[in-house]
Amino acid sequence: MTDVEIICEKSFSGVDREILDRFVEFQKALIDKDEGKLNEILDDNYLLVHMSGKTQSKGEFIGEVIDGTLNYFKSEIEEPTILWDDDNNASLIADVTLTAKVYGARGKWTLNTVANFRKIDGMWHIGKWDN
Repeated sequence: MTDVEIICEKSFSGVDREILDRFVEFQKALIDKDEGKLNEILDDNYLLVHMSGKTQSKGEFIGEVIDGTLNYFKSEIEEPTILWDDDNNASLIADVTLTAKVYGARGKWTLNTVANFRKIDGMWHIGKWDN
């Protein structure tokens, strides 16, 4: 069993698969505390909207992942769907169940996720993660 699972009956191909794979890379980087990969995947203007409504910039979010304030252990991406705005902008929508320890509380949370992707210089980057 892997730390990041996709739970879905439909299959993905082409650019939809690229976006889903990039989101899986992002989830894995959170679990591994891979600062370099997080910096690569997240757009410079990245914004995280926590389920509590709290917002964080890219630097604030990565800082809390790296310093252990935000600890992710497992991610289950359930029934993802890719919606397109245009050729360079899309959103991944899914229920993402995270096993984590955040701000001292350990638990398992299912987040109604919307991750906005933008293609920049041929690579997909996450501009916003709303959960």
